[in-house]
Amino acid sequence: MSTGPRSTASTRRRRVARAVLATVAALTAAAAGLFGLVVWQHTYDLREEAVTIRHGGRTLHGVLALPEQGEGPFPLVVLVHGDGPVDATHDGFYRPMWESFARAGYASLSWNKPGVDGAPGDWLDQTMADRAREAADAIAWARRRPDVDGRRIGLWGASQAGWVLPKIAAEDGRIRFAIAVSPAVNWLRQGRYNLLAELRRDGASDAEVAAALRRRETGLRLLARGAAYEEYVRVVGDPQGMTAARWRFVSKNHTADAGADLPALRGIPVLLVLAGHDVNVDTAETEAAYRRLLPAPPLRVAHYPDAAHGLVKHAVEASAPRLTLTALCAPRALFADGFLADQRHFLSSLDAAQGR
Repeated sequence: MSTGPRSTASTRRRRVARAVLATVAALTAAAAGLFGLVVWQHTYDLREEAVTIRHGGRTLHGVLALPEQGEGPFPLVVLVHGDGPVDATHDGFYRPMWESFARAGYASLSWNKPGVDGAPGDWLDQTMADRAREAADAIAWARRRPDVDGRRIGLWGASQAGWVLPKIAAEDGRIRFAIAVSPAVNWLRQGRYNLLAELRRDGASDAEVAAALRRRETGLRLLARGAAYEEYVRVVGDPQGMTAARWRFVSKNHTADAGADLPALRGIPVLLVLAGHDVNVDTAETEAAYRRLLPAPPLRVAHYPDAAHGLVKHAVEASAPRLTLTALCAPRALFADGFLADQRHFLSSLDAAQGR
């Protein structure tokens, strides 16, 4: 009896099975390699400590990031968030910066905004002055730690923090430096610039631009006379994301202007960071205001032509798949070329100037 055909079929099945097993093994190895790459890329040369800051009657939940080696005391960068419900790590976005600061020998301190991740309070109830007092309390807490050099504490802040940083410096005369990333100057002018920039980016027609400006002017008139949110909705119609809480926040802060407070930063080194693709902040206005109110050489200005508002590479931010993949597999590569290194060099230069 011939068994040739049956044997041939059995051989084919074994070959297919081996091929399937080899494919599964290869995919498993690739997945393991990708997982290993992700873990490695999200491993940073620093030590993180979850901290609870209690000072001035307030409680803040934060993170103190220390250089990987040494007992300190370390100079400290205090991070001041931009707009929105931001946690202490900014969903991990801050860690590459903390690592860069740590390589310059600096610790970093950041905390959840009120109401974020279980923190007490509500950030939408805050004014810019409230935020400055909150930061001043956190700095006072940090100065009591033996691993922090209380004589060498400075500020880092982005976007909305442009209204907060100079207020902190006015309240605490011992602030030693500031890094201002895409900071706003005047709330109303910045809002108009942002509106028009986004409309142009999205290809809005002249009629759509005119309608948006009319809507904005109506909202400003209501803000000027302290109108309630219910009136805003009744007059304007579709609130388009303007919740009652957000209306309350804007009502408290829409007159903010950093011009009155920026002189508090005179005499200390300030690094002004500006992005070439910023649709949120008018960088030309910001640079002009800083140069007018803060003298050089303490003021240094760094331009990143390929960056968006948050100093992420514009080409990366413009593509959701690319943004996700980069954040997952190469988070340090999110930022504009030179941004992390330039901040590290700025901090190192402070120590060199002081003979350290």
